[in-house]
Amino acid sequence: MTLSITGYDAAGVWTQNLSKSEQLTGWEKPAGITWIQAENIDKPEEVNRMAEIFGIHPLTVEDILDHTHQRPKVEEFENYLFVTFKAVNFETDSGLSHISMIITGDMVLTFQDKGGNDFETIKRRIMNKAGRHRRMGADYLAYTIIDTVVDEYFISIDTFGSEIEVFEDRALTEKDETFIKDIQGVKRKLLKMRRAVWPLRESIFMLMRLESNLLNNDLDPFLKDLYDHVIQAAETVDTYRELIAGIMEINMTVVSNRLNQVMKVLTIISTIFIPLTFIVGVYGMNFTFMPELDYAPAYFIVWGVMFCIAIGMIIFFKRRKWI
Repeated sequence: MTLSITGYDAAGVWTQNLSKSEQLTGWEKPAGITWIQAENIDKPEEVNRMAEIFGIHPLTVEDILDHTHQRPKVEEFENYLFVTFKAVNFETDSGLSHISMIITGDMVLTFQDKGGNDFETIKRRIMNKAGRHRRMGADYLAYTIIDTVVDEYFISIDTFGSEIEVFEDRALTEKDETFIKDIQGVKRKLLKMRRAVWPLRESIFMLMRLESNLLNNDLDPFLKDLYDHVIQAAETVDTYRELIAGIMEINMTVVSNRLNQVMKVLTIISTIFIPLTFIVGVYGMNFTFMPELDYAPAYFIVWGVMFCIAIGMIIFFKRRKWI
């Protein structure tokens, strides 16, 4: 597990990297706003030690460590708010990374099961006095962390949109298993995104309705804007899932139509050969006394009859627009 601290106030900013959770002793009551990041959580004892230092409830620790099955939610405790949500990371096998966040009056603690979401953009804004971070409290920092994750949702959604446009063209031309495999992969990713986005919508709504001293009233407009973004992301994900389903149906229809064309041609060929097979079957019987057996032009007459029958049936099929 890696630890880093970012502290700031109206006067300045400072950062520090730590190697062990014991080094956090003394940071329980920081000066200014402090952001503690714990990444690559692989040692439960380190998280338990942090819980002892900052007074984190054991149930919260369980939720932090159980990052595999934990769904986005908001819980209010006596001295802090606990928020969990999912960040998109399709470079990993799971496709999602879990983030747990604890909000106190002047401190934000974030726990990430994987690295990668280092929120460098937020840190640059804090250092460059860009935005409102240096003028507002820890609740605004927590908001910007969630907002950054939601912005990453839209980046992935835009990528899905481009892929879907390609699939729309491929659906009319491709009929092999590669197309189905590729589109199923995108469908699974959209399902994972839906599992991240829709519960977060409920969490943001709960934060908007939560009456807590840890959330300033000045944060309300930002939470409403964030809620609108999450709703937009959720609706777009559902729309793309419906488009994927429609594209798969179109591809199946195209494949089915091609198969029907092949079956129609084979059926027509079989139908043409039915009377021809009957004729040659009759004259293939080994009877001694049969008409035309001793007639010299009989062989060519039979060929002519079969040819006329085949041509006549083809003309008939074309008039009926069967071919």
